Amino acid sequence: MALAEVAPAAVPSPFVQSLAAAASADEAVADWYRLRGYAPIWTGEEDAPRRAALFAALATAHDHGLPAARYDAAGLKAAAAAARTEGDRGRLELAMTRAYLAWAHDLTSGMLVPKKIDATIVRDIPVQDSALLLTRIAGDDPAAVLRGLMPESDVYVQLMKAKIGLEAQIAAGGWGPEVEAKALGPGDGGAAVVQLRDRLIAMGYLGRSATATYDKTLQAAVLAFQLSHGLPADGVAGPATITQINTAPEERLKSVIVAMERERWLHIDRDSRHVWVNMPDFMARIVDQGRTVFSTRVVIGKNVPDQRSPEFSDEMEHMVINPSWGVPRSITVKEYLPLLQRNPNAVGHLQVIDGRGRVVPRGAVNFAAYNARNFPFALRQPPSDGNALGKVKFMFPNQYNIYLHDTPSKSLFKEDLRAYSHGCIRVADPFDLAHLLLSLQSDDAEAEFDAALRTGNETLVKLAKPLPVHLVYYTAYPEAKGRIGYRRDVYGRDALLWDALSAAGVELAPEQG
Repeated sequence: MALAEVAPAAVPSPFVQSLAAAASADEAVADWYRLRGYAPIWTGEEDAPRRAALFAALATAHDHGLPAARYDAAGLKAAAAAARTEGDRGRLELAMTRAYLAWAHDLTSGMLVPKKIDATIVRDIPVQDSALLLTRIAGDDPAAVLRGLMPESDVYVQLMKAKIGLEAQIAAGGWGPEVEAKALGPGDGGAAVVQLRDRLIAMGYLGRSATATYDKTLQAAVLAFQLSHGLPADGVAGPATITQINTAPEERLKSVIVAMERERWLHIDRDSRHVWVNMPDFMARIVDQGRTVFSTRVVIGKNVPDQRSPEFSDEMEHMVINPSWGVPRSITVKEYLPLLQRNPNAVGHLQVIDGRGRVVPRGAVNFAAYNARNFPFALRQPPSDGNALGKVKFMFPNQYNIYLHDTPSKSLFKEDLRAYSHGCIRVADPFDLAHLLLSLQSDDAEAEFDAALRTGNETLVKLAKPLPVHLVYYTAYPEAKGRIGYRRDVYGRDALLWDALSAAGVELAPEQG
């Protein structure tokens, strides 16, 4: 029986061959092109509007604090002009897709992988699917798709505006000479006061004036500056205030660019009610519909390894009134076990707890027989006036064992820089916070809270509706009337992020040409 003739397989065109070969290193991109029969989205005659939209978007890279060289629009244009063969066109098609995907991912998820730069930035950052991004851009309105990649928050827009403004100020010569004085106050005069006046005018805190004395107008401007920089607000330009006034605009620009990168990581609903803890600000706030309805001072983790408060978002589910304190394992073995080995009766306010949760008499344990690795017990402080967690803690269960809580150490809230805890967030006004949270689900929140408090017993109170909690770290952030407030980089995290952005090609000065 004769065999049926089989038609020879179609030979892929040089365009398809080169595109398939170029895309082979990225399975998602290769599959996307294969499923559409390798039809181009950038290099066909009908693709001119899409190309133009992409190049227009990439031209704004510097405004976003992103490095234009990363997307190489100039190189793509040159390659398009130099393309002579279908193979050239296939390679150009893939190069433009890579530039688009890099741009899209950078705008929607940030350039950096923060955990690789600082292990305490543990935020979950969503990454958009490459195939979905390609399907969108291949649609009928690529310009709208590209516009839609920018973070939607007003915060991002305000930061971008501040960035452009700072660049213009720097190009015009900055904020003038530094203030050559250690401290200035009402009644002072002379050249240093003129320098102070001129810098405050340049920074927008003072209207045009010609005074050479530290009068009430200058005092009010200093006060406004202090409020915008997280400084004790007394209207006196002391050493800390002078240091911040003398900070160069280039340093402020770095803070803004880093804040823009952070904003690209932060996909949250700012309109719904949430808890906002900005660590460099040392404040916790409840924000509802963009309005702060509650604020309180906080103490954050010490600036030492293993005690810096991490950055992440979660949901507050319940509070515990009259909490016991389960001492974290790291504190137990590093701080308390050595004390117990020297004196079994040390830290008498803590109970020794076995693996089944039972209290073990001190005399039944030979502390000297154990070390940090094999110590089989836990330590717990029962509810009391001196409990390390105070009278209430606010729980958003997470793998980092971080939460908000009261504290018996109230004096620390008077400090300017409040980084003293082991990582959790201590709250200055915990009862007010508890009353507000309970008021959302109780007709008499204070009475309900006080009744549980008076029992002295550990009491868990669930929140009827979980409340988003955002532990963030912004040294530059928009405040009232769009002005950017600045804070000190207490953990040095922003310096690390700026170094990483700079290494990736981000520059302070706009590219020329």
